[in-house]
Formats: sequence, C-alpha cells, structure tokens
Amino acid sequence: MRVPLSWLGEFVSLPEGTTPEQVHADLVRVGFEEESIRGFDVTGPVVVGEVLSREPEEHSNGKTVNWCQVRVAAPGAQAADGGEDVRGIVCGAHNFEPGDKVVVSLPGAVLPGGFEITPRKTYGHVSDGMIASARELSLGEDHDGIIVLSRLGLDPEVGEDAKVLLGLSDKAVEINVTPDRGYAFSVRGVAREWAHSTGADFVDPALAGSIAEASGFAVTLADAAPIRGREGATGFITRVVRGIDATRPTPVWMSSRLQLAGVRALSLPVDISNYVMLELGQPLHAYDLAKVTGGLTVRRAAAGETLVTLDEQERTLHAEDLVIADESGVIGLAGVMGGQSTKTSDDTVDVLVEAATFDPVSIARSSRRHKLPSEASKRFERGVDPLVARAAAQRMVDLLVELAGGTVDALGGDIVAPWEPAAVTLPLARVNGLMGADYTDAESRSALEMIGCTVVDGTGDRELVVTAPSWRSDLTRPADLIEEIARIVGYDRIPSVLPIAPAGRGLTREQRLRRRAANTITAAGLDEVQSYPFVSRAQLDAFGAGAEAAGAVEAAVMADPAAPAPTPAGEAKVEAIRLANPLDGQSPFLRRSLLPGLVTAAQRSVSRGVTDLALVEFGSVFEPAADGAQLGTEEVPPLGERPSEETLAVLNASIPVQPRRAAGLLLGDVVAKQAGEPAREYDWADALDAARTVAAAVSAELVVTQGAHRAFHPGRTAELAVRVGTDADGEDGGLEVVGVAGELLPALVADHHLPGRAVAFELNLERIIELAPRGPETAQLSTYPAATQDLTLVVEADVAAGDLLAVVKAGAGELLEDAHIVDDYRGSGIEDGQKAITFALRFRANDRTLKAEEASEAKLAGVAAAELAFGAHLRD
Repeated sequence: MRVPLSWLGEFVSLPEGTTPEQVHADLVRVGFEEESIRGFDVTGPVVVGEVLSREPEEHSNGKTVNWCQVRVAAPGAQAADGGEDVRGIVCGAHNFEPGDKVVVSLPGAVLPGGFEITPRKTYGHVSDGMIASARELSLGEDHDGIIVLSRLGLDPEVGEDAKVLLGLSDKAVEINVTPDRGYAFSVRGVAREWAHSTGADFVDPALAGSIAEASGFAVTLADAAPIRGREGATGFITRVVRGIDATRPTPVWMSSRLQLAGVRALSLPVDISNYVMLELGQPLHAYDLAKVTGGLTVRRAAAGETLVTLDEQERTLHAEDLVIADESGVIGLAGVMGGQSTKTSDDTVDVLVEAATFDPVSIARSSRRHKLPSEASKRFERGVDPLVARAAAQRMVDLLVELAGGTVDALGGDIVAPWEPAAVTLPLARVNGLMGADYTDAESRSALEMIGCTVVDGTGDRELVVTAPSWRSDLTRPADLIEEIARIVGYDRIPSVLPIAPAGRGLTREQRLRRRAANTITAAGLDEVQSYPFVSRAQLDAFGAGAEAAGAVEAAVMADPAAPAPTPAGEAKVEAIRLANPLDGQSPFLRRSLLPGLVTAAQRSVSRGVTDLALVEFGSVFEPAADGAQLGTEEVPPLGERPSEETLAVLNASIPVQPRRAAGLLLGDVVAKQAGEPAREYDWADALDAARTVAAAVSAELVVTQGAHRAFHPGRTAELAVRVGTDADGEDGGLEVVGVAGELLPALVADHHLPGRAVAFELNLERIIELAPRGPETAQLSTYPAATQDLTLVVEADVAAGDLLAVVKAGAGELLEDAHIVDDYRGSGIEDGQKAITFALRFRANDRTLKAEEASEAKLAGVAAAELAFGAHLRD
C-alpha cells in the first residue's frame, strides 16, 4: 500500500517537516514492513508561466510548431533559474492560447526518466525551456496536450513553484500489508495505525459528513444456493448522480495522489471511485445508468454465461462465480471487475454508484479462477469493513457533485450488510504467558481500546470480554488479541531469549548416509546440481521410470534371450503424475527419473561451451499410485474451512511415494589431452565406478550384471543390485535391483545435441541405505602369506562373467580371499560362440601357511561348481 504524506496528513496530526523515513519508522513499530519511498522524480525549476504570444510555423517535414513567448516570472524579476522573466519556447501542442497559464520546466529542471531541460536549438529557434504536459510530469496520460491550469480551475501567480501547486513535491510511503490486515489497504487504516504508533490525533474520514437516504432502485441478492454455506453478497448500497460532465479533467491534487498511490488516472468518474477506494478501503463501481436495464441482481453465474470485462477480454463464467446482472444479463464479475457493456465513458450523463459487501472466499476464488487480480479483489479477499459502504458511496456522490457538476438523485437503495460482532473472552494471565513479556493489565486493556475494541470486565478473575470493531474481522481468538497488545504496547518489550536445543537430537541414519554419499562423490570430482522435477511426455518415454526399469527390461530379455532388446519406440508409455496447474505447459509431469534433468543441465552447459562434464544429482522422484488414481482438483477442499479428518486421510493417502535417488552424467574427456598423453573419453566403466563410489559411501556393495534399459546402449548397460540378506528363517534373500549404469543411447545423445558419447548411472539411494549393513563389519587380518593362482575357464559367450565369478567364489570356499576378472578373450583357439574368462585368485588361511596343494584343491572346487552351473571347462 502506497500512502501520499499529504493525504495521510488529512486524517492525522502530521507534524510539519515529517519525512517519509520517519513515517516508515513509526509504522514499523506497529508491525508494517517498509518497502520504498515514492515520488515524482521532478527536480529543479518548474514554474507557472503565462503565454504572451503563440506564432504557428509550418516546417518542411509537414509539422506545425508554435514559437511562443512565455512569462515565467513577474515583470522585471529574475526567474527561478536565474534568467530572464520572458522566454522563447518551441512547443508542438496546440491546445492553448495567449493569456493561458501553463507549467514551464526551465533549464536545470530534471523530469521523470532523467530528462534534463537545457536551452536547445530546434526548428530554427533556441527553445529556452519546455511547456510541460501531464505525461511529461508523470501526472497521467495526455488528453489534448499540455497542462492549461485555468481549465483545471487554477489561477496561480506567474513564477509560482508548480511542483507545490501540482503536488509534485509530495512523497508516498509504501508498506507491506499482511493478508490478515486488509483494513490497512486504505489511507484510513494506515492513518489510524500511525496514530496508534505516535499518539497523534486521528479523524476517521468515514464519520465525516452526513449520509443521505435513497430508495427506489431495485436490487436483489439472489444467492439461492450459497457455496459452502456462505452467502456471496450481504450488503449492496446504490446511489444515483445525474447530469455529470464526464469529460471534465481530474483535479491535479487528485491525479497526483492517485499517481503516487500507484493508480493510473483514466477519467473523472473512474478516478473518483479509485480515490474513494484508496481513502476508505471500500471498492466502488460506477455504471452508466443509461446502459443498465432494469434493476440489479446479485447471483451465481449460470452454465455457459460469458462476460466481456473492462479489460476487453471475454470470459466464460463458472457456476461458483458471483456476478452482477441486470435484465439484459451479466454486467459484472462481482468484487473483481466490471463489464464492458455498462462502463462509463465521455458520453455518460447519469451514474449509478455501487458499494457492496462480498464474501472474501467467493471473491478470492473467482479472481484466481480467471487469473484476474484487481485492486477491488485484493481488498475484498482480505475483508472490507461492512459498515463503511454507505459512507464510501456518499463520499463518491459528493465528489461527483463537486468535481463533475452532477446533481444528487433520490433514487438508490440501502441493503446494509448485517454485522454481528463476536465477543472474545481474554484471560489476562494468558497475555504474558504467551508473549513471554511483562505487560500490565492496564496496558493490555488500553491497547485493545486504542485499536477500536469494546472492552468490558468478564465474570472470571482478570478476564476481559472484547468485541472487535467492524474493520477488524481478523480478531476472532484470544491469541489474535494478545498479538494486538504486543504490537501496540511495543515489540521491544518482548525479551530476546536464546532457546536451548534439546539434547540427544541429531541427524537420522538416512540423513547421515545421504550426506556422506554426496560428500564422497563430489570429493571424487563430480559437480552436484539440482534440476526442476517437471518433465515432458517425451522425456518420460525416453528415460523411463529410472533405476528399477533396468530390472524389468532385463527380465524380459532373460525370458527370451533370442529376442532383441526393447527399444523406447516399442515400449509402453511411462505412467506418471500430471500436474493440474503446471508452470510450463510443455512439462506437466512429475519426474520418475533424475536423468532428464541431468541431460538438460548438460545440454545447457554444452551450449555455453563447456563440454567436459561430470554431474551428479540427489533428489526425489514421484511414483504414481499402483492403480493409477490421482487426486483431482475438484476434490481439493476449499481454503475457507478446515477439512474433515476423513478428507485429510484421503489427501494424505493421495500423496505420491517419493523415493530418493542418486544419478550422475559424465560427458567429454576424463583426462584432457596434454604433452605425452592423449585425451581419454568417459566410458561406461567410469559411470560404473561412480555408482560404486556412491554405494560404498553408505557401506553397500553393488553386484554388477549385464542389463538393459530404454535410455541406455544395448550391450553397454549394467544392472546394479545389492544383496538383501537373510530372513528370519536364515534363508538368503537374494539380490534386489537398485540401479543402472552404462552408456546412453547414441540417438538419445544426438537428440539432445550432446557431443560425443555420454555415460550415466542412477541408483535408488533410499533403498540402498535401507539394505546397507547397520553395524561395522570387520574382517580378521591374517599374518600368513597368500597363495596366488590364475584360472581360465571357457564358457558359452552369453554367460555373464559376473555370474561365472560368483559361482567360482562360492565353489572355492573360505580359503579364497579375493577373485577378480582380468581377461575376456574371444578369437583364435576358442570355438565360435564361446569365450575364455581369466580370473586372478588369491588364497589365504587365518591359522597357517597354505600349501600349494590346498590352494589348487580350492581352485578345482570352483571349477567343478562352474562346470555344473554353466558347463565351463579349463582352457587347454
């Protein structure tokens, strides 16, 4: 809310010389955060001038300008800029005559936008100043050209400071108004609060003057089926003013205040309605009475009804929209914006003034539904004083009579909104207990009375019964009243006490391990990023559902090894949660994989010339319900009431499962080209190492097997699993797929304009942490020497080397300390369709030095197991 100081000073005793900074400081004391200070940005000599002569001159470019002699100071006196009293000025406007008094910006003046006035040669003359228009002074839009003061009802002395005359020296303070204090969206409300802060005298403008009665204009409140038991309109005041001249200019004092308050001046009737709204906080609307057919009806919109609002947009109305209608149909969206069909114009003669009281929830929902915020809806949403409507309507009528030359008509109507103040019982003992301060009972009572509450003694000991004023509908609980006491008496009375953290609290196991994983992988050289969780349908289908998709695709491959690996084009669409109101219409789904965000981040970096990337992201994905059900927007409960426990249970059940994932993307060179060493590009092994690093950080070991995934290269994809462990009966739980790693599909990389090849991994970090050992696992270190042997087995080419290694380990027994693959050979000496896998084996015993025969016996046991499982045999 922006409040001009001159306007504020009409309702409070504002000491002379009060600065905007002082007003801000005073309002901060009563809980209003300062925003900024506004002004017209006009400096230097801007004075009243009198046109002595105007000589039109037509130039070769077809434009006619006026060479004017303008008196800017009393005869013989020095002008405000130190120059002569008469100046020659070139002016392109034609709406003035000799003898008119105008506004002249002399050399040295600076107008809004940093426009400096200097003597300059133009159209064959030296123009020693500028005759100003309303637009050039930021007073509004130009109508016929420059400002002619006599047409504004002004007759100032020549040479008088025009900045003071036009209100250009006025300043406005801008404050942040919280949603529960809608009364402060008015000069009336801010003036009252400033008086609370400073103790200054306050004059309520709503009580100034008398209110005339009116009758005879038919208004029907026909909200026959109130939404959620709340009537859309409870009050509707109408007044009629006849014979206005809508073409009259808005007075400069009004237009300057509106401009400072952030409202653009449009026409006199509209400006008056906006002025009264800012002054009293009551939104008003002016209808051209000649365009209104019959009386008015306030009702809900019917199916299929439309309305062209004042912004010239045709809007299809919703059944919950509260509308204003006459016999011709809908003419306004209640509390939000009027309709084009009945708006006032320069031809308007008779005006119908409306000041209504609407339900805040209904107005808020209509404003958001149509994406149509307005100054009126902003106030109705936060609650408008129901008892100020008649005063606001009368104030607008008086201004139309005074400024537009109208005549008050007895036609009108008064449907005054009922106001039944609710009494709140306040135990004074709760005040200090809740605020942790030391307020006396007298201070508490005085503070409540100061803000307009009626306070009487209650029946209990140290108990008050408090009735809030009509403009404070937010005071409904004892806590609200206690907050007001603290605000008025002073927040500085509340002591600063540093809370003591309870002992025994800290990070959970999952939090510690997640942080350890992030710290470890970033220490290994990957850069952590965060991407938006919103994806498109194409991204969903291209990248699948993330880590577990590898297991599903691999199962299909293992069921029919002869069948080709599935491709993205041949797979079903990935199920995902669609947002009801997405930020980006192209990306309306919640992600099921982190890989789309990483690819997008890489694409953005590559477009800026960064081609060597190692990115990692830790974040949540969103799994839809198993039955595909989603919460529909029609099931969302209204904001104005607390949902039932059953509704809350349904809402909580509809929240999607959000497992945490870890994913990485490697692109470009891991080793840059340098002297004596060629560049080395990232490959699938680097992605696999990065995944193992993340798992090792949480004390988990990955089991790697050949896999398949719709986003990864066939044959260069690893399925990552962890061992589940034993169950209560001692049975081995087997392996559970938790991720995928490998090289992304070349076509996918090309589609995203990434150079070369890209490798990636994705892990279900949440599940890995659940399955990771919870206690330290230590192995006894043997001091006896090890025995090493090599083993080469020939097997069918489709046997996974990892599976063969697992069988050899199991068959070799406890003496085998370590085994790993060192070679995979296919070629001369090996039959077609077979391969030779070489393992390096290390044997050791904890209690003795092994003999060569013992190591050989253990190795042959592993060979026997491999022969039984896969038909393997020793290479000749």
